[in-house]
Amino acid sequence: MYLTKEIKEEIFAQHGEKANTGKAEAQIALFTFRISHLTEHLKKNRHDYNTERSLVLLVGKRRSLLDYLKKKEINRYREIIKVLGIRK
Repeated sequence: MYLTKEIKEEIFAQHGEKANTGKAEAQIALFTFRISHLTEHLKKNRHDYNTERSLVLLVGKRRSLLDYLKKKEINRYREIIKVLGIRK
């Protein structure tokens, strides 16, 4: 499996406060990791429409979290965009 417990803990430790999995930055970072994995999968398997749908839903969830963060605290939003390299 591509997303092991250790990888999740590393992402949450890097972008959250230790094991704070509810923080918006931690969730956005996890979604970004999953999006990049699914994108690579779709480059090899162009006709995998179920994965394509999952990717679109995941991007929508990440966009919603980013919009929430932008509305609440713009500085945190700008920082997570810069750290993860997400284009606007």
